[in-house]
Amino acid sequence: MVERFVAIPEGVEVSIEGDTFKGYLVKAKGPLGENSRFLRFRGVYIEKCDGKVRVYANEERRRFKAVVGTFASHIRNLIVGVKDGFEYRLKVVYAHFPIKLRVEGKEVVIENFLGEKHPRRAKIVGRCEVEVRGQEVIVRGIDKEECGQTAANLEHATRIKDKDPRVFQDGIYIVQKG
Repeated sequence: MVERFVAIPEGVEVSIEGDTFKGYLVKAKGPLGENSRFLRFRGVYIEKCDGKVRVYANEERRRFKAVVGTFASHIRNLIVGVKDGFEYRLKVVYAHFPIKLRVEGKEVVIENFLGEKHPRRAKIVGRCEVEVRGQEVIVRGIDKEECGQTAANLEHATRIKDKDPRVFQDGIYIVQKG
């Protein structure tokens, strides 16, 4: 038998609906909001007991060990997200042309990148919030995957093609995750 436990801290409520065949809908509710995730793998069970979430499988095969660990990590990320939230810090780097950033609805507009006339755009995923402070960009939210994807979109929008990356180091880069 393979099992992992995820502690539920004070101020966070976790509810689990479903079964191993249809899948589980795990919901976490905390001071920052509510988040949910659908998890499904036949033979892996999720239940709540004694202020903890228990994720287990009755077989000790490698695949079941991996899935049990993955599900436990997803549930832990749900709990951390609604309790503390996630924050990614990015740095704007340029050598000659100053890059201008602004947030427009669900997009970040990147102007004057390498002197280009047309602005580049990066999508803000889900419920993330993006804040621009001079040469620093902060991405905040309660869902780790949404924050990470938004930060990756910003980094990807300023990717340079057909030039030597050792010389042209302009762009937006992830500096800190947490």
